[in-house]
Amino acid sequence: MPDDLHNFYLNKEEPNKSCLLALRSIILDQDINISETQKYGMPCFCYKKKMFCYLWTDKKTDEPYLLLVEGKLLDHPKLEQGDRSRMKIFRVNPNKDIPIKTIESILQKALDLYRSGKIKLSK
Repeated sequence: MPDDLHNFYLNKEEPNKSCLLALRSIILDQDINISETQKYGMPCFCYKKKMFCYLWTDKKTDEPYLLLVEGKLLDHPKLEQGDRSRMKIFRVNPNKDIPIKTIESILQKALDLYRSGKIKLSK
């Protein structure tokens, strides 16, 4: 992990630090073609070099969330569109157990958009 990304996680207070690191691990475990980089100051996960999702914390609540780049194409009751036109977020309460199965299900549905060709990948 590059130093700037490493510092992103290390500079967070608990319980957010542990929550974000757990989310990172869940994301990276979903597919061998997922890589991690940093964009806009936040961890960005790419599927075959195409932006897939981000990790961030809400400015008002300071709670972590998973931002899905192509969220508008996903239908799940726990995903929030807000005023975003393309992306949706999944909020995670760092003081509760992480809903791993739900997150994995959402991530797999999102990955299927890329795998199926609905989202075009760079050559």
